[in-house]
Amino acid sequence: MPPIDEFLLRALLGLVAGCVGGLAGLGGSIIMIPALAVFWGYQDDKLKNEHHVYMAAAMCVNVIVALSSSLLHAKKKAARADLLRVLIPAMGMGMIIGVQLSKHSAGKWSIWAFAAFIWAYCLYNIITAIISIPDYPDDSPTPAIWKIACIGVGVGTISGFLGIGGGILLVPLLSFMKLPLRHAIAGSAGAMWVASIIGASMKMYTLPSIELADGTHLRIMDAVGFAVPMGVGALAGGYLGATLAHKLKLPHLKLVIALILGVASIKMVA
Repeated sequence: MPPIDEFLLRALLGLVAGCVGGLAGLGGSIIMIPALAVFWGYQDDKLKNEHHVYMAAAMCVNVIVALSSSLLHAKKKAARADLLRVLIPAMGMGMIIGVQLSKHSAGKWSIWAFAAFIWAYCLYNIITAIISIPDYPDDSPTPAIWKIACIGVGVGTISGFLGIGGGILLVPLLSFMKLPLRHAIAGSAGAMWVASIIGASMKMYTLPSIELADGTHLRIMDAVGFAVPMGVGALAGGYLGATLAHKLKLPHLKLVIALILGVASIKMVA
């Protein structure tokens, strides 16, 4: 385990990521991974394979963030059982595919893919801040099974490859399918914590197979050293964020978060 000051810093990062994740139905990876890259960096600037450790740690924390916020959404009766019955297995399958693909990708390419994803997210938030997306009534029908399955597999694959929870994609896609935003966020959190268990387990398993420039291999305990303190902070942050999600209007907050992430992603790839 890291020294106490390192533990507290990582716990604080988890708290912030958890709160943001609970607010917007995200897993928190989109906050954690750039922060880990900026503050802890890479020993090897060529391959940057330490990025896989950061991905594994963030994916573990995604489970905690999504589960804590999912429990609160369930109490608010915002989760739809018929949606989750299809979305969870489909997203889990996609996670397996995505993690296997990322295993054969050098860290630097994963970083560029992740940065590109953040830039697309920033653009999306800027557009939706200008052009509001309509919400739908709570009695709107659940999308067709095949649509949910396609979304689940696609989002799961991208999430497994990038090391994210998937909520950043699930929420707008489910909203596009005319699902109420409140139900989309709850469905995202409900599917994410299960799929993230699958993704995090597989990512941890693949770490020892990834070689560093000096010939050594990544270690599972390196990821655990980040995941444990971040998870402690995220446990409180996820619950707080999910509580605020039912009270706050999010567009402007999400825009600020997107701009901060855009700057962080530029520093990450620099």
